[in-house]
Amino acid sequence: MPIRDVALALAVAVLWGLNFLAIHLSLEQFPPLFLVALRFALLAIPTLVLVPRPDVPLRWLIGYGLGFGTLQFFGLYLGMAAGFPAGLASLVLQSSAPFTVLLGALLLRERLSGRRMTGVAVAVAGLGVVGLARGGLDGWVPFLLVVLGGFGWALGNLASRQAKAERPMHLVLWMAVVPPLPMLALSLAVEGPAQIGDALAGAFTAEALPAWLGLLYTIVAGTVVGSGVWVWLMARHPASTVAPFSMLVPVVGFVAAWAWLGEVPLRGELVGGVLVVLGVLWANGRSRRRRDEVWATPSAASTPSGRRPAPSGPVLDDAAEPVSHTRTTARLIPARPRAGIRSGYGTEHQ
Repeated sequence: MPIRDVALALAVAVLWGLNFLAIHLSLEQFPPLFLVALRFALLAIPTLVLVPRPDVPLRWLIGYGLGFGTLQFFGLYLGMAAGFPAGLASLVLQSSAPFTVLLGALLLRERLSGRRMTGVAVAVAGLGVVGLARGGLDGWVPFLLVVLGGFGWALGNLASRQAKAERPMHLVLWMAVVPPLPMLALSLAVEGPAQIGDALAGAFTAEALPAWLGLLYTIVAGTVVGSGVWVWLMARHPASTVAPFSMLVPVVGFVAAWAWLGEVPLRGELVGGVLVVLGVLWANGRSRRRRDEVWATPSAASTPSGRRPAPSGPVLDDAAEPVSHTRTTARLIPARPRAGIRSGYGTEHQ
């Protein structure tokens, strides 16, 4: 990925890391399923009026809304409402990354390198360490609910990637049209009109202001800005390249939860968090040898001009990233022994 896209992915990780604090504040006022419906309804209404529908197949728009908007927050909000800590939820939700890598390989036939699979495995091990350190037997139900949210996020990742929207922001906004009705129906059935009415009765007091501020943050920063940039990245890079950056979200989530909510990470959580970060860094790195060898082709030395012929299709490196053919690149060519120069491979720029 270019440096600009890496910086954007890191910015999304910060926005989404702080998102868990905002969700925590909102859940103190509203029941979880109703909160999901309210969150997306407030975004869907102006979207239907002001934003043109994205020119993407309807199945991918609905799939994105059901995966990212509905299933993800169904699991996350229920898990946090059941007592799962905000900092830990920010980590467990990153199960979306290995889910995305696995589904991308199985459904989209994306090529995975051994390096990337190793990095993801290390990050997943870190998630397991944190879960064992804090979850325990009493926390399995909230834990599995948040994991279900991670699976929904992964499904949304693949749907948004397949949509290939020319205007990713329009796709993000129209995704919000999908969750309100099914989530409101679930809220009425599970939480009941009485609980919803009690929450709304106290929603317009000074004590409810933090809940509204948290809701505003999740809508603007979490959904519009964060998801808009994320969809833009997913449309331009393999899912297995972008998804591991989401594992940096818990780093921000842990720090924010410690600073604002007084959640002190346990030793196991810190160890697991380090493993997550190391796994992400390893999965998104490329060895110098593989980066160079991707340009070394047998036909380069055999052509009359001695230059590599233009490829007939996209070239993929070891990390399965598209490589531009217009940029200045380095490739290895056999170097003839000359006086005073070591024989072996030299570097040629074209």
